[in-house]
Amino acid sequence: MLKVGIVGMGVIGHRVAAAITRGIPGTTLAGVSVRRPESAGPFAVLPLDALIERSDLIVEAATQASLREFGPAVLAAGKHLMVLSVGALVGVLDEWARLAEKYGCRILVPSGAIAGLDGVKGAREGAITAVTMETRKPPRGLAGAPYIEQHRIDLDAITAETLIFEGPASLAVKAFPANVNVVAALSLAGIGPERTRIKIYAVPGQLRNQHRITVDGEFGTLRIEVENVPSENPRTGRLSYLSAIAMLREMGASVQVGN
Repeated sequence: MLKVGIVGMGVIGHRVAAAITRGIPGTTLAGVSVRRPESAGPFAVLPLDALIERSDLIVEAATQASLREFGPAVLAAGKHLMVLSVGALVGVLDEWARLAEKYGCRILVPSGAIAGLDGVKGAREGAITAVTMETRKPPRGLAGAPYIEQHRIDLDAITAETLIFEGPASLAVKAFPANVNVVAALSLAGIGPERTRIKIYAVPGQLRNQHRITVDGEFGTLRIEVENVPSENPRTGRLSYLSAIAMLREMGASVQVGN
């Protein structure tokens, strides 16, 4: 049995813990680690060090800042690390990958709130010339982002579709650490965070988080469009935690479909 520990018990953490408890073949819940024990609900809370020791795999469902703090300790303990705050890997992935190789473990990144990463990885085996992404969210889905705070953008004053940000993924993941982990995953699957471009729009009245991806290369053109229903947290689409659950289920499956 794969013993799974979860760090962070927001929407994603609770959904993954509940799925394991209901039954994912080959897995069992070792416990959870949270800063506020009352947020853990019915799940057993352990100190982070103890959780790492008792687990085979740690699911990070916290924040980029938190992941950067404990990620190396997980890998140095020889435990697999599933990352949801993918933006935290930008700039440190090579270092962490060397750590994982040294201690015989893996860094796992679910597809999150987008689709098509299998196609992007396939295209990467040839030559990719450009990867672009457009993200459209209701204004409240961008609330609290450092970029919004620093530029004093009044989201309540937006009355029409408005371009909020345009730039490389490497900047977007720092400007919107809780909002665009999808572009980090896309960049790591493809041509890297410096060459992957994103536009972020705030759209009043929009009920879903929309992502449009275009990949051009020697293989042709790949276009992907996803409209995610937000979870209880407007920054998080439901597909984010569903993809993590699917990855856990596939780890214990005898058949794997797709890359």
